Amino acid sequence: MLERKDNLYHDIKALLENARKKVLSTVNSTMTLTYFLIGKKIVEEEQNGELRAEYGKELIKNLATKLTKEFGKGFTVRNLELIRKFYMTYSEDEKTKSVISFSENPFKLSWTHYIRLVRIQNVEERSFYEIEAEKENWTVREMDRQISSCLYERLVLSRDKEEVKALSTKGQIIEKPKDIIKDPYVLEFLGLEEISSYSENTLETSIINHIEKFIMELGKGFLFQGRQVRFTFDEEHFFVDLVFYNRILKCFVLIDLKIGKLKHQDIGQMQMYVNYYDRFVKLDDENKTIGIIICKDKNDTLVEITLPENNEQIFASRYMTILPSKEDLAKIVEEEEKNEK
Repeated sequence: MLERKDNLYHDIKALLENARKKVLSTVNSTMTLTYFLIGKKIVEEEQNGELRAEYGKELIKNLATKLTKEFGKGFTVRNLELIRKFYMTYSEDEKTKSVISFSENPFKLSWTHYIRLVRIQNVEERSFYEIEAEKENWTVREMDRQISSCLYERLVLSRDKEEVKALSTKGQIIEKPKDIIKDPYVLEFLGLEEISSYSENTLETSIINHIEKFIMELGKGFLFQGRQVRFTFDEEHFFVDLVFYNRILKCFVLIDLKIGKLKHQDIGQMQMYVNYYDRFVKLDDENKTIGIIICKDKNDTLVEITLPENNEQIFASRYMTILPSKEDLAKIVEEEEKNEK
């Protein structure tokens, strides 16, 4: 009887929590649409008024004074300028340019999300983060971290022109092993210095201590299985640094960590790990195992020669312990292009 009462309580609690989230989401998206329509009114008034920059400044200043008196501090000059910028940024978007009322709301994120998004000048990049934030239910902090770590640029590195275009219209789609790979991986949350004498064990321990953030950096569909996972044959023990399962690709993902430059022996070792999992661990209805060697540096030609042609199972990626700049990523692109020639 007591167990039934507990189940009833938890069921009702879940309903209330879901309702609260839905109400909050509705309020957030309604306020975002309201700001868009306010921005529209301001811009239309500017266009109908005097063609002087001073007119626009005075208009916003007067509005701020009146609206703040009536509705509170949310309508300062700075906030009204952001609202105007928000409208100007999204007014040409196919989903929003015809919006004139509350009958349909194209904005699914909070106002705070959009304040961050309007800083992105590249339309395709901005669209990608907006889609992913909605699909993955990112908080503003999570979205900001993905933007700061140049997620879009890192995904672009490994895709052809058609796939890059799809990023801005559909977000990240996981269909094949290569789709989950990033190069480089950004591990700034570990707090390790870029140039340091830390060991592979220290790197691994830091990742375990920040496993939720590491899984977010890995991307969609990852489930953590274990650290230093042992398997044995011919009375010899072997240990995989990190073992994950990707529920989208339905396969094991083995990760080996290297703090130095990648050697061909490291690739051979990962090949053996992957072969073992394919032959003795994975189930018949699961897909082939993926192996990712995350290293400080690598020679792409060495990787290509060591691995079999049409390789779709083993990948080598760099890691960085500081947030990269777009210039840093541009250098990586140049290096990749040189190696391909």
